[in-house]
Amino acid sequence: MGVVTALVRSAFLVNAVYAESSREHGLTPQQGQLLCVLMARPYGMGELGTTLGLAKSSLTGLVDRTTRNGLVRREPDPADSRAVRVALTGEGRQLAAEFYAETCRRVAELPAGLGETDRETLAALLGHVVLDNEVPVVFLEPATGASGRSH
Repeated sequence: MGVVTALVRSAFLVNAVYAESSREHGLTPQQGQLLCVLMARPYGMGELGTTLGLAKSSLTGLVDRTTRNGLVRREPDPADSRAVRVALTGEGRQLAAEFYAETCRRVAELPAGLGETDRETLAALLGHVVLDNEVPVVFLEPATGASGRSH
């Protein structure tokens, strides 16, 4: 299998895990992604749109729906009184942590057929691709380490 096919099919596989985990937690995949991004810190709407790759209208709709579900809130931006930031609520933080842990567990199982050395090589190579392409931080590094192994 060539690199293009392998990357596209791998992305499809990860997206399927993400979608299944989202459904089981009562979220859309986009809401799951929003919660994971906000786990690190609150974001301004412009920065959030850039990070998630969403147009302003799509982001507004996503934030509105997630706010109605009690998972995020808009709050004043302390650096700019005209702007708002989006932050997790207590309920959103708890759900984000559960969703994140389950998604990490499932994604970590995907390369289960690889030995430890191959898993570390895969993580290093994919890490290079991500960094070289300046992919925003849309998912925090699991506490179990770069290889995704469980302890």
